[in-house]
Amino acid sequence: MALDAATLALTAAELKATLTDAKIAKLFEPTRDELVLTLRTRTDTYALLLSARSGSARVCLTEESFENPETPPSFCMLMRKHLTGGRLLDVHMEPGDRIVYFDFQCTNEMGDLVRNTLCAELMGRYSNLVLVQNGKIIDALKRVDFEDSDVRQLLPGLPYTTPPKPARPDFLLVSAASIVSAACERDLPVADALNKTVAGVGPVVCREAAWRAFDGEHLIANELTGEQKRRLMASIDELKEIHENGGCPCSITDPSGKPIEYTFFRPQQYGEKYRIKEWPSFNAMLEGYYAEKDRTERLRTKSKELHKAVHNMYERAVRKQAARQEELAASGKSEKLRLYGELLSANLYLAQKGMKSITVPNWYDEGKEVTIPLDLRFTPSQNAQNFFKNYKKKQTAARMLVDLLAEGEKEIAYLETVLYEVESASGEAALNEIRAELKSQGYLKYYKQRDKRQKPADFLRFTSTDGFEILVGRNNAQNDKLTLHTARGKDLWFHVQKAPGSHVVVMSRGEEIPDTTRQEAAELAVIYSSTYKAGTGAKVAVDTTEVKNIWKASGAKPGMVLYEVYTTVYITPRDGLAEQLKKK
Repeated sequence: MALDAATLALTAAELKATLTDAKIAKLFEPTRDELVLTLRTRTDTYALLLSARSGSARVCLTEESFENPETPPSFCMLMRKHLTGGRLLDVHMEPGDRIVYFDFQCTNEMGDLVRNTLCAELMGRYSNLVLVQNGKIIDALKRVDFEDSDVRQLLPGLPYTTPPKPARPDFLLVSAASIVSAACERDLPVADALNKTVAGVGPVVCREAAWRAFDGEHLIANELTGEQKRRLMASIDELKEIHENGGCPCSITDPSGKPIEYTFFRPQQYGEKYRIKEWPSFNAMLEGYYAEKDRTERLRTKSKELHKAVHNMYERAVRKQAARQEELAASGKSEKLRLYGELLSANLYLAQKGMKSITVPNWYDEGKEVTIPLDLRFTPSQNAQNFFKNYKKKQTAARMLVDLLAEGEKEIAYLETVLYEVESASGEAALNEIRAELKSQGYLKYYKQRDKRQKPADFLRFTSTDGFEILVGRNNAQNDKLTLHTARGKDLWFHVQKAPGSHVVVMSRGEEIPDTTRQEAAELAVIYSSTYKAGTGAKVAVDTTEVKNIWKASGAKPGMVLYEVYTTVYITPRDGLAEQLKKK
């Protein structure tokens, strides 16, 4: 859901109480839609996230760690220039609108004190961050010129104006009687009528008002009786009072565990299967609600270009393989060329130059006749020799195609693993490792290693119920390192059968590995593979063998190993197992 003005007002009040007088120590832009300010008070340090992403626009304190881009975007550099070292004077709202103003006292290039205001406009797909000084726009995260809008432009040097407000009254500022009176003029269900009558709150608030008034009964607004109108006014006043008293931050999760709503009161409109969680603060609620969604979206944005490049390589390899298979099928017809050559050579006395074809007995097929096409430009003897030459060419091509098809299968399998790695990469560092791997294999010609050397990521580490260490490779390069260099002979190796995924190794320490640990390692192999889909209950084939039975063919691509002695088990992984073993 979108953040409404009522919930945003309570969030802004928390920020004001917590951050007033704090100074900006750091500022960076992890993605093109987000800004993170590190603010320090006399006793604590806070990270303030300002997101202008259309699906999750918000401002809140965050404890999430972000990867700082190695090259700061231009808007980030401008913000650092004007805000770094600034002291937060005030946090306030545009009444009835989803705009939060952060006023900072800063020092300009001349050493004079100036007041800069960072305006967070959190209005769905029109969300934006705008830096203003003395009523003039310094710059905006998303510039809006005259072609984008003829109503309101956001360009450096122009006066800053607020967006046009809706004609509807603010839910929190007008009386319940006025709201009900206007809503009851509409021929709509009560919740829908309220939603079209007032501004400043989302549909969840309008539904709650109707639910509390009529105990879930669906009524039409313009058919309400006087008593029903009074009950609706009472429920609206009740919600207003909750907001005025500071609210109760709550989020709602559907039966499948997916977060679907959040609001400033404990809702009554949901059934018993829905889970309602109360949060210690509105900032914590917004952070918790959007954390996983934004983490996935942030990574998707960063990996989009690389995923597209690898996907194009994969599609090209598949097309090339199909063309080779067609060519191999065509080369299977080469025996006909040999037959034509032999039959023509045996019947040269019947042929003459200038003939388009010749029909001769085919002694390979019980004396049936066969018609041989001839090239007018050549003599019968030359035509026969041409048939033999083309036959040899086809045979040579067929032998080469068999080898090329085998190489193509390996390339497709390798690119499938890389696609899986890109889709499951945990951050920019992991993506850089994949880029470096593709460069080393000749797939990326123009990738340059960043000047800032990044520490290679470690294996994923788990501890089994029996206390054995289980290591999981994050990508092909790590899979090679884990299986071929880190693990030793008696260590136990796991991998999903015939599918891209991580190498999983149980470090045996020279001891016998219990069945419980073997089961958990096999489940991790499924979880960290392209076959894993949580909650499906499907059984997945997992190959397991001792590391001493694994070898790598000469010239094989990263992550590709061979083994002959192995056991296959069929596994259905338990949800939450990875987190459980990480905590041990």
